Amino acid sequence: MSASAPIVTIDGPSGSGKGTISRAVAHRAGWHLLDSGALYRLVALAGAEQKLELDDVEGHARLAAAMDVRFGTEFDGERVLLGGRDVTEAIRTEAMGQGASRVAAWPAVRHALLERQRAFAEPPGLVADGRDMGTVVFPQAPLKIFLTASPAERARRRYNQLKQKGSGASLSALSREIAERDARDSSRAVAPLVPAADATVIDSTALSIEAVIERVIELGRRRALWA
Repeated sequence: MSASAPIVTIDGPSGSGKGTISRAVAHRAGWHLLDSGALYRLVALAGAEQKLELDDVEGHARLAAAMDVRFGTEFDGERVLLGGRDVTEAIRTEAMGQGASRVAAWPAVRHALLERQRAFAEPPGLVADGRDMGTVVFPQAPLKIFLTASPAERARRRYNQLKQKGSGASLSALSREIAERDARDSSRAVAPLVPAADATVIDSTALSIEAVIERVIELGRRRALWA
């Protein structure tokens, strides 16, 4: 990990808006971006493609260590490549989200991805989006954000996202899935979803995207991370 690269971590549950906020902040700052959730979705996708059993921990850990991953650098629609294939849309399904939550609970998979995540920390800086960025992966980060929103608001946001993409979705089913994922992510033995002790908690339920972005930018400015 580069000691010269400042890091901002943005953690939070599914549907809190952390991906959108992280991309916007990285763009404003001219920094690198780590979408750690995409890495776990990629493990789930690679496992499904290789027809691994859902409980094959060692198999998924091997995939996590060996898979060839690249992230596109465009701000307008980040692209994710697995073995040179664009799998951006494939990993954004609800099935891959549930799969990511499952494999993320396995210590062997988390260990396999830890150094890969830390390698993203390069000058001029990194915005890291995930669930344990501030607690486990980058505990030394000078600015840690924990972004949240009410379960109902998070389900509504996800429902609208899927509708815009033309995907059929049930709001009640999404609400149940979010509740199940919240319970699994927050109660797992390894790296549970909790705010870091020194994180700033932002509840985005009643805030616009622009308002949250400006709050994070101002917090970074106070810490002299950018002008």
